[in-house]
Amino acid sequence: MAEKRKRKLKLAAYLRGAGNNIAGWRHHATPSDAPVNIRLYKEIVLMAEEAKFDFAFLADSAYITKESAPYYVSRFDPIVAMSALASVTSRIGFVPTMTTSFSYPYTTARQLASLDKLSEGRAGWNAVTSAIEQVARNFNGDKLYEHEVRYQMAEEYIKVVKGLWDSWEDDAFVRDKESGLYVNFDKMHQLNHQGEYFSVQGPLNMERSPQGRPVVFQAGASEAGKNLAAREADGVFSSTDNLTLENVIAYAQDLKRRAAGFGRNPDDILIFPAMTPIIGRTKQEAEEKYQSTLGYIDDELAVKYLSRFFSFFDFSQFPLDKPLPPLEGIGSNSFKSGTEKILKLAREQNLTLRELAQRIAAPKGDFVGTAEEIADKMQLFYESGAVDGYMVAGDVQPEGLREFIQHVVPILQERGIFRTEYEADTLRGNLGLEYPVNRYTLAGQRG
Repeated sequence: MAEKRKRKLKLAAYLRGAGNNIAGWRHHATPSDAPVNIRLYKEIVLMAEEAKFDFAFLADSAYITKESAPYYVSRFDPIVAMSALASVTSRIGFVPTMTTSFSYPYTTARQLASLDKLSEGRAGWNAVTSAIEQVARNFNGDKLYEHEVRYQMAEEYIKVVKGLWDSWEDDAFVRDKESGLYVNFDKMHQLNHQGEYFSVQGPLNMERSPQGRPVVFQAGASEAGKNLAAREADGVFSSTDNLTLENVIAYAQDLKRRAAGFGRNPDDILIFPAMTPIIGRTKQEAEEKYQSTLGYIDDELAVKYLSRFFSFFDFSQFPLDKPLPPLEGIGSNSFKSGTEKILKLAREQNLTLRELAQRIAAPKGDFVGTAEEIADKMQLFYESGAVDGYMVAGDVQPEGLREFIQHVVPILQERGIFRTEYEADTLRGNLGLEYPVNRYTLAGQRG
């Protein structure tokens, strides 16, 4: 048995309205308008909060075509949806996705600081560089910056946002009615940033929240992405699918080694792979359950969805029932690590286009089985130090998450791996992360 971990296992709910199947809206228990059904989102987050999940996560993209999957063509802006959800919850955190390539740092800093304040310290940020070439066409551009440039911009962008979040010291807002002193402006600080990509004066017009500043997540798996995460992120979204335990441990060790190289405590960066549990009373029943969901997806839809990861490359030019020809380089400026993984999977398993498209459109993952089997694997990866938590996506919603909460969570709690009560009122506190001391306060202490 591995040495007992300092932190208990962490869990997050992936708010994909129709589930992890691109045609999940067709499931009898899922509202047909799931991606824009706020009642469904409320049901999911309240369910997750009752189960003591750490946070809910919402992905985003700002480009659609006729080739887009159904749940992409009409869906909520993450910051708006999560502001609404924060108002009906009290403990669970919220992590919206916001791009560093097509927005201004000040706007992002203000929106996330506002979510953090109105939720009383429960906000996070999934910082992405955007990966679909055509997104630029909706933001006064023509194409994405090159991959390396996007990550250079992202590093500066995140540093600026963090600097703006430190505009006010913790006790700056006095609000003393007797003396008439509302705020101590000696504890307000201008950022005065002049960088390669951004020029931002500050200060931010939003005070700090109970957790100091939002928790930053990042999902890049390329070399540039891992370096960015190691420098700036509190948490990383990753994968365990089709990977051995040794490979997942090696990834975790590499990331934490990079963090230490940048002068950080390796324990201050948490790793959250995504998982899609499909639970049955037996392994066979779980497999049959997965196979039944494939019936919602026709081949044309699956191939169109596959194309999204390759900047909508036209895969229809290839026969469905023959392996793909070599396509290295396609999508290299898009979902770089993701496209490399997809092409590697196709090549190593000699998949036909039909088989590959079905795999991507309705990923089976490595968590298909009985509740005990799923809990066993989660525990193994957690106690081996390969992961700190999991981002749980239901295969269909809300049934997928409900079954996980009803059948797997109690096992994790009985084993003492997952909490039975929240430890703190803030997202940062529940994740076991240190409170971020304001840089100006710290400078004063050092001076």
